[in-house]
Amino acid sequence: MLRIKIEKATDELLEQLRTETWNMWSCEPSEFQWEYPEEEICHILEGRAEITTPDCTVEIRQGDIVTFPKGLKCAWKVYEPIHKVYAFRGNL
Repeated sequence: MLRIKIEKATDELLEQLRTETWNMWSCEPSEFQWEYPEEEICHILEGRAEITTPDCTVEIRQGDIVTFPKGLKCAWKVYEPIHKVYAFRGNL
């Protein structure tokens, strides 16, 4: 079972992860299917979305650090424009 991990960003965690070096991604309100070819970790800078997997539905929002496991298939429903920085775990 592939699970999405959500934790609250702290200054210490952001510094440890070096999020200032990560790529930026943005998305307007929309719905789409996605599959993660690699483990991705991201910091949600703004916005709100609901992510549905075969096992559960989670909500992500500003201030969350989210880890999507490799191979996860999910549906995104973006309610408020999302702005995030992200990196693939192998590149950290």
